[in-house]
Amino acid sequence: MHLVKKLYWGAWFFFANYFYGICVLALALEAALQQQLPLCSWPFYLLLACSTVFYYTQAYTGEIPLVNNERSFWYRKHAGLIFWHNVALLMGITIALLFIVYFNWGCWQYLNAYTLFLLLFFPILAILYYGVTIGSYRFNLRGIGWVKPFVIAAVWTATVSIYPLVFQGLVHGRPYLPTAFAWVLMCKNFMFIAVVGIMFDIKDYAADHNRQLKTFVVKSGLRHTIFYILIPLSSIGLGTFLIYGLFHAFSATWMILNTIPFIALIVVAFSLRKRRSILYYLVIIDGLLLLKALCGIVAVWLVV
Repeated sequence: MHLVKKLYWGAWFFFANYFYGICVLALALEAALQQQLPLCSWPFYLLLACSTVFYYTQAYTGEIPLVNNERSFWYRKHAGLIFWHNVALLMGITIALLFIVYFNWGCWQYLNAYTLFLLLFFPILAILYYGVTIGSYRFNLRGIGWVKPFVIAAVWTATVSIYPLVFQGLVHGRPYLPTAFAWVLMCKNFMFIAVVGIMFDIKDYAADHNRQLKTFVVKSGLRHTIFYILIPLSSIGLGTFLIYGLFHAFSATWMILNTIPFIALIVVAFSLRKRRSILYYLVIIDGLLLLKALCGIVAVWLVV
């Protein structure tokens, strides 16, 4: 009975996307600490976590259960609880927004067209990923197979690397002007998250093949995707960071700790030659995002 309870709450933690909330917070903290920037206020991080969990939960709620799709069946089984779960998340989002607006009301005078574009573009991109319906016409970026992982990477990179800086700029009355190091970190995040997104396409290979959705793995096959897409992209991301670090005399500790997630990325890519369960993807592959964030945070603490 005790094991059953542990599995039940474990499913809630991963299927209800709380782990994504933790990952997005950790990556946002990593980005701020690595650039030696002050942390944002707690309502901002509450908004970040609740919005991420709500977005994924709402998206999966509308999925049509497929054969052997454990997550879709889990959502259908707990439809009532999921509804109230989403209501609670919306309350958290509302509370966070009210606090942000109340305590930072005077900051909106610093909101210019460029900043407004950044604030609106990526949420719209996230909405278009799962799609909008206008009359009988439905459009979604998820239906463009090769685009999927890069849209996910762009939205996550903006969420953890751009929005905290934009928020701090509004609070302190300065424009959003990323440094060269900030661009390097954004590119590193984008490359890393895109590779994780392509890995998830391997999980959906059968369904995507049946829908004739031309993802990388559907077009190229599993082996080609692993050896000619995942591993090269991981190596390029790692190599770019190492070259930048060497030219800017980063410490050995910093370099080693920030190398670990990319090595883990390559190792996990090799592991996908065998069929894996959905929990493997949610725990191990998504866990790479948390590993990356933790290694970056620890590197800052040890070096500073």
